[in-house]
Amino acid sequence: MSESKHVISVYDTNFEEVVLKSEIPVLVDFWAEWCGPCKMISPVIDQIAEQYNGKVKVCKVNIDQEQAIAADYGVMSIPTLAIFKGGELVDTIVGAVPKSSITYKLDSHL
Repeated sequence: MSESKHVISVYDTNFEEVVLKSEIPVLVDFWAEWCGPCKMISPVIDQIAEQYNGKVKVCKVNIDQEQAIAADYGVMSIPTLAIFKGGELVDTIVGAVPKSSITYKLDSHL
């Protein structure tokens, strides 16, 4: 899956540093290679990463590789977009939703 230069791949080894200790809000896209809706919203996630560069950190977690992170945050279906602020999970969006739905939620946490 192609990634924008503004999207960070996150793993168990760097999740705490990149997401939980972030100074700015973080949008985490929980996805998998085999997930059709995940592939549908991937370009939207890239656009958001560009649009919010410097205001929101955008990360991706492959749930097949990082099952523990997905389990820790109760990810039951994908795509799940999780918004973290100050190290806490503050909002989630489940499913392939329009960009406007994602930016609306993000804006409410800025």
